[in-house]
Amino acid sequence: MIHLAQLRLLLERCFSPLACECTVTGDHSLTLKLYHPASGQVDLVISGLNMATLQTPESVATLIEELSYELQSNTLQRPDPIL
Repeated sequence: MIHLAQLRLLLERCFSPLACECTVTGDHSLTLKLYHPASGQVDLVISGLNMATLQTPESVATLIEELSYELQSNTLQRPDPIL
């Protein structure tokens, strides 16, 4: 299983210039927030991810692909994308 700090750094590298906040709730579900560090504007929040599913590099790569798709979809809806 990947550590939260590793996941956060990996996501920040993949989605630069966005910052990432990772939190785990009491039921071990993960919430990810991708946001602009200077303005605080949130681009994406995903909740309820199962930490146990992030055990392999492939599962993390799949998560990154899904987040990328979601970010792209959100950006298409925004009249003036920041990315």
